[in-house]
Amino acid sequence: MVDDELIDGVLTFEETTEGIHIAVQSYFLSEQSKPEVQQYVWAYRIRITNGGDHTVQLLNRHWIITDGVGGTQEVKGVGVVGEQPVLRPGDAFVYTSGTPLGTPSGFMRGSYEMQREDGKLFHAVVPAFSLDSPHISLNIN
Repeated sequence: MVDDELIDGVLTFEETTEGIHIAVQSYFLSEQSKPEVQQYVWAYRIRITNGGDHTVQLLNRHWIITDGVGGTQEVKGVGVVGEQPVLRPGDAFVYTSGTPLGTPSGFMRGSYEMQREDGKLFHAVVPAFSLDSPHISLNIN
């Protein structure tokens, strides 16, 4: 896998807002998780592609993280992984981050505050994506 690409064959969640295309893949990290103490950890890889006509900069992030029993946590901050990338039309930025949960499943959703070169601010939607582990027990009725 090239470091700036998503993995073929892995479920990808996608959304486009004002020409900004966001694709997300999540991965359970069994080596960092400790199910015996209700600690589960995921990585997620996000590719942000500017398919619009304007140069944009990612200023801030906003996450809503929901665990398997409906508990939520909001996370807001400047940029992503210490950066506020500038994307010209056709450019892409890929990064990997992670999140822990106290349940074996959950999901995340959010947005990025973006600013166009003309000063216009907008929020690019990050689609809801699942955080699933092999420790989920499924009941089919």
